[in-house]
Amino acid sequence: MPIPDFQTIMLPFMQVLADGKTKSVKEVASSLAVQFKLTDEERHVLLPSGQQSLFSNRVGWAKSHLKNAGLITNPTRGNAVISDAGFAVLKANPEFINCKFLRKFPSYLKSVL
Repeated sequence: MPIPDFQTIMLPFMQVLADGKTKSVKEVASSLAVQFKLTDEERHVLLPSGQQSLFSNRVGWAKSHLKNAGLITNPTRGNAVISDAGFAVLKANPEFINCKFLRKFPSYLKSVL
């Protein structure tokens, strides 16, 4: 499977946090890599800068967009937890979450304008 783009990662990211527990972003990324059935090679593909893995970068972008929409929070650096708004979104059982979907949230619109 090719490495998913950050928008494809958004809904599974939220689902990993659905238990309401604070998790490290590394822990979330590891769970997502298993869910997407990424090989070790795919997990370690680096960005052109050589400073970060492509998958970790995409997980980071997904986290950033979800946070800007208010669906997750960062209680401490490097950690994430689902918010009440995030629980409400998951309860509605969306087929996907992408940037267009996030435009429903005023805090997201403020962050992208």
